[in-house]
Amino acid sequence: MTHSKYQSGGEGEEICYATRRSSLGLLLMAATDHGVCFAQFGNRSGDLIDILKSEFPKAQCSVSSKKKCPELIQWIKALDAYLKENAPHPDLPLDLRGTSFQLMVWRFLLGTRSGDVLSYTELAEGVGKPKAARAVASACGANRIGILVPCHRVLRGDGNLGGYRWGLQRKKALLEAEQRNKIA
Repeated sequence: MTHSKYQSGGEGEEICYATRRSSLGLLLMAATDHGVCFAQFGNRSGDLIDILKSEFPKAQCSVSSKKKCPELIQWIKALDAYLKENAPHPDLPLDLRGTSFQLMVWRFLLGTRSGDVLSYTELAEGVGKPKAARAVASACGANRIGILVPCHRVLRGDGNLGGYRWGLQRKKALLEAEQRNKIA
């Protein structure tokens, strides 16, 4: 999805979604023809669908089926296998949308290895903006594609977890799972 299409509320886009229980709770994953554009955790599927539709108010959102986006179910299963069964990190197509700065931050994070962590300052330095630690933290908070864009790997400078859009318990669980997988 182009930045202008995203800015226009996803007008003209078709987005399929599926919700499934994962080891980290209820997950809604959504995709365009270009890849995953949304992967978020929540407590109720209705709330997650509302968030998706508010993110893309002019897009046509529909539930995945055997005829429409059947790969979504497999993608969610692959992601959950990664989280709880030591399977490889799924290499799924992504449809990243955001400002040029956000995209730069997210693409940098996509290059980090599972099990590695960095601070917001190190991330800012990594994207060539050493004084932009707060801006990279905001970019992490704006990430709509949980786990697949690994913002959970960014910690505060003192090594504490900091924040996480989907809760610190999930962030901690993700980091612990990645550490186990790295050692295994």
